[in-house]
Amino acid sequence: MKTLIEGAARLGLGLGVRQIDQFEVYYRELIEANKRMNLTTIVDYESVQVKHFLDSLTVAIALSEEELADPCFGIIDVGSGAGFPGVPLKIVLPGTRLVLVEPTTKKAAFLWELIGKLQLEGADVVNSTAEEAARLPLYRERFSLAVSRAVAPLPTLAELALPFCEPGGRFVAQKKGDIGDEVARARGAIRTLGGELERVVKIELDEFDDMRYLVIIGKTGPTPTKYPRRPGVPKRRPIQEVNKHVA
Repeated sequence: MKTLIEGAARLGLGLGVRQIDQFEVYYRELIEANKRMNLTTIVDYESVQVKHFLDSLTVAIALSEEELADPCFGIIDVGSGAGFPGVPLKIVLPGTRLVLVEPTTKKAAFLWELIGKLQLEGADVVNSTAEEAARLPLYRERFSLAVSRAVAPLPTLAELALPFCEPGGRFVAQKKGDIGDEVARARGAIRTLGGELERVVKIELDEFDDMRYLVIIGKTGPTPTKYPRRPGVPKRRPIQEVNKHVA
């Protein structure tokens, strides 16, 4: 895990022996499970370290030292898939509460098994759509941080993730490529959902040969109770299109 160790150090994250062992186990479990289901097309040892593990850890750039040390800090990973970015963040921030939201039953079962193999305490899996989970009092506006990677365009993603954030919390979306237009189209949805775009951070690490960004959205007030809408609606009719239609 030399590549991961060195990359994490540049993010200000030191990995101990136990954490390195956990990432090794994670890699083995990911590759084995990938033979039974479609979790990832990236299977090379070095590539997984960079494109999955280190990429997940870049979310820490958006967090303050106080947040990183907060024992009550709660993270929810929306559309977790194979556990990215939530599980790598939990490994390096073991005191945090982690909830992984994954609608596909096979993937949710893998996440449960992974949590057991990694011996992660304070981690849970919700086998549900984000739209349904965000309606439950146990999860609605209960988290300091919501994260998501490669799930949906930002206007849709804001509706899926911001309802989980408590006022004063944040949603961090991991994005790649030219995202200027996508961010601009999401501004209306973000405001409607009780959020405010704080900043867009470009990831500056030599390990990445493409453009990667963190879109950091602050939760400034409660999300209106009508959001999120029914499963599938945020994807079919993002909020800015709904507003345009109504106008």
